[in-house]
Amino acid sequence: MAAKTKDAKRLYLVDGSAYIFRAYHALPPLTRKSDGAPVGAVSGFCNMLYKLLTDMADEHDPTHFAVIFDYSAKTFRNEIYSAYKANRPEPPEDLRPQFSMVRDATRAFNVPCIELEGYEADDLIATYARQVEAEGGEAVIISSDKDLMQLITDKVTMFDTMKNKKVGREEVIEKFGLGPEHVIDIQALAGDSTDNVPGVPGIGIKTAAQLIEEYGDLDTLLERAEEIKQKKRRENLIEFADQARISRDLVTLKTDTPVEDKIDDFVTRPIDKDMLVAFLKEMEFSTLTRRVEADLGGGESGLAAATSTSKEAVYETIFDEKTLQGWVDEARERGIVAFDTETDSLNAMRANLVGVSMATRAGRACYIPLGHGGDGLALDDEDAGKQIKIDKALKILKPLLEDASVLKIGQNLKYDALVLSRYDIRIAPFDDTMLMSYALDCGKGNHNMDELAERHLGHTTIKFSDIAGTGKKAKTFDQIAIKDASKYAAEDADITLRLYEVLKPRLAAEGKATVYETLERALAPIIVSMEREGVKVDKQVLSRLSSDFAQRMAAAEAEAHKIADEEFNLGSPKQISELLFGKLGLPGGKKTAKGAWSTKADVLEQLAADGHDLPQVILEWRGLSKLKSTYTDALPEEINPETGRVHTSYHMAATTTGRLSSNDPNLQNIPIRSEDGRKIRTAFIHEKGNTLVSADYSQIELRLVAHIADLKSMKQAFADGLDIHAMTASEMFDTPIKDMDPMVRRRAKAINFGIIYGISAFGLANQLGISRTEAKEYIDAYFKKFPGIRQYMDDTIASAKAQGFVETIFGRRTYVGGINDKNPAMRGYSERQAINAPIQGAAADVIRRAMIRMPSALKKAKLSAKMLMQVHDELIFECPEAEAEKTCDVIADVMIGAPAPVVNLSVPLVVDARAGANWEEAH
Repeated sequence: MAAKTKDAKRLYLVDGSAYIFRAYHALPPLTRKSDGAPVGAVSGFCNMLYKLLTDMADEHDPTHFAVIFDYSAKTFRNEIYSAYKANRPEPPEDLRPQFSMVRDATRAFNVPCIELEGYEADDLIATYARQVEAEGGEAVIISSDKDLMQLITDKVTMFDTMKNKKVGREEVIEKFGLGPEHVIDIQALAGDSTDNVPGVPGIGIKTAAQLIEEYGDLDTLLERAEEIKQKKRRENLIEFADQARISRDLVTLKTDTPVEDKIDDFVTRPIDKDMLVAFLKEMEFSTLTRRVEADLGGGESGLAAATSTSKEAVYETIFDEKTLQGWVDEARERGIVAFDTETDSLNAMRANLVGVSMATRAGRACYIPLGHGGDGLALDDEDAGKQIKIDKALKILKPLLEDASVLKIGQNLKYDALVLSRYDIRIAPFDDTMLMSYALDCGKGNHNMDELAERHLGHTTIKFSDIAGTGKKAKTFDQIAIKDASKYAAEDADITLRLYEVLKPRLAAEGKATVYETLERALAPIIVSMEREGVKVDKQVLSRLSSDFAQRMAAAEAEAHKIADEEFNLGSPKQISELLFGKLGLPGGKKTAKGAWSTKADVLEQLAADGHDLPQVILEWRGLSKLKSTYTDALPEEINPETGRVHTSYHMAATTTGRLSSNDPNLQNIPIRSEDGRKIRTAFIHEKGNTLVSADYSQIELRLVAHIADLKSMKQAFADGLDIHAMTASEMFDTPIKDMDPMVRRRAKAINFGIIYGISAFGLANQLGISRTEAKEYIDAYFKKFPGIRQYMDDTIASAKAQGFVETIFGRRTYVGGINDKNPAMRGYSERQAINAPIQGAAADVIRRAMIRMPSALKKAKLSAKMLMQVHDELIFECPEAEAEKTCDVIADVMIGAPAPVVNLSVPLVVDARAGANWEEAH
């Protein structure tokens, strides 16, 4: 079997030196019969390593593996503190000759054997762990050494093979009283007699943890040592402050060790059976030799080969009610079932149910065909006539899917729940593997089943195109032969259950259970209700707008032809580029990777800003064309014939910040800064006797910036209800707020919003129509007036570089892949992403929490309002006109109180809630 390679690396790092000493002390002395050489430690090491490799093959899925050793007793730490490890006894005489043999044993297992002069194994482990973490992978350190606990993160864990125990954040807290980020400071204070780290006399682990918890870190504690009430403790902290700092240097593991071997060199490799057996025979380890020969047999062996022990899948197609009832009973008995629906459309509000698949355990799944037989199904498919009637099948399935004692597992369950809700089935309780993955690994790629199966199971799934075809000849699911459909559908349920078994334990282990349960899973039923409710649109308004846009496009086209003195296609980038940069020779053109002139909006906007008329006319035509094609022409086609309303589909795991996105139609991107874009909102209306309510957070991201970066002047301005942009302008430009020039306020507003998105001088210059030099001066002045912003940015980038991720104040994590990239453009983009994600993500978390609480709050207030849409920081409802005022009050209260009690913001949130005859009027 070929060695495993995956995008998401899972690196196992074995503390080889610790393994040697464990093996030596755990076993009685052993000598080789032929020459009397001591080999007890080598024997123990080989048995431990072989067990580890085979256990991992059965239970884990490492992509990379290495054993790390100490090079010698002397390291750079002896230069810091000459007495470091001075009280450690010399290795026993019979152990010394075994060090080199253990390294030979490691190589015999075809495993990388790594060491580096001047450094301890712990430093190399730290370096490789941080490297793989920065690449978006994860590391598992095979050791019980407390010194390594400082490395623990959600992507770096430890595993004690002797106790068969994982060591994560909770275990570190149990050991040290605080989390991994405080281990260094605690050890610096408490010292370590084993390694002769001096610490501070009289302070142990427990006391050190209490002090660090109170003062935050070692430096702050030492600076404020005179505040300590206990006399002896205070005197020792003052007298031995430098000793504590030295101790910190000693216990801090180097994460930038100049390692020569790269992580890619550690890809898991098959054991060379002949090489390993030859070594074991040379060492005269007869028992282990026989075991290896029996286990590995012939051919390729070892870690990479052993991972092919997955269970053989058994899938069944169900054609009768009795068999179906048997599966339902089995699911009830187990208390858990993975399931999936198959339909004839991706539009859940228009889809017909074609079949249902279930899995009760890994490798055991079934498919119940219900609606095969559409045009295109093979006429000789005799199975089509065997299908259970859909009403009879659902009568058996409904009690199971609604049974509170059976956990239902799905992948993007929102879709299945919406489809089944139209058949009067409400799924509960449930777990969603897509949302689990999103809570755990946001920023690490997509969360669809195919990619998750590859990433976590090393399994390539049957693709829909494999059975349905592609292009114009592609079949819908009801047209696919049942035999082919069954394999595909049953596998979906099977893989979903397997993914659940991988992802569910990680939620608690990595501290993301709360994020998943309170921000992801809890929102899914809310989204289902919103999507099913839909929103009413006025076709006549859209028709009038479409006609108006068409006329204005024609006028713009005529004007463009007149300016160019020739006719050309305004929808052709090629013709536009040839005209602007060829015939007219306008400056500032940028070529694409294919060598063509770019006609993107930013290029045309710059030309228009420089006073060229034609680019401005083209931009106007493009804007109208997009509004017409995307909205005024398309929205009437999206009206559901059964409901008479438009039902968008929300994606819950598509962005890296937690924001929802939508399509079919996309209601998130209707432009609201232009008058024409706002006109489209007038087409969104209510049923007779009702009204629309729009509730929008005011400047929520700026308020969150003020809270997160602790910007005192900005927080005070928000607390006082001041115009934040006027206040910023006053601070920056030393201008009184009263009678302020609107242009000055506009500039401050652009900077306020631009800064949190990492806007450059170039971008600000374009936005404000000023020189790049002037824009840079504005940005510099902003940072000078609000130094907390710069500090937040610097701290966030540094943290992202070190950890590979950023988090919101609610615990949502986003991995930032290119934060340490050598390419400046990629690194710069990732740095802007790192700055923005905690802010935009926190705003997304706030509105998610509000959405989740909203139905119960409205019900408690005895209001009948329905939530229809979520667009960025805005929620749109429909309610009886008589309830409008009270509904606005309740909605605003829920939205304002959404962060609590998890986060108590130091700035007030403000919500504008208004009722109106249409969306634009309410907004």
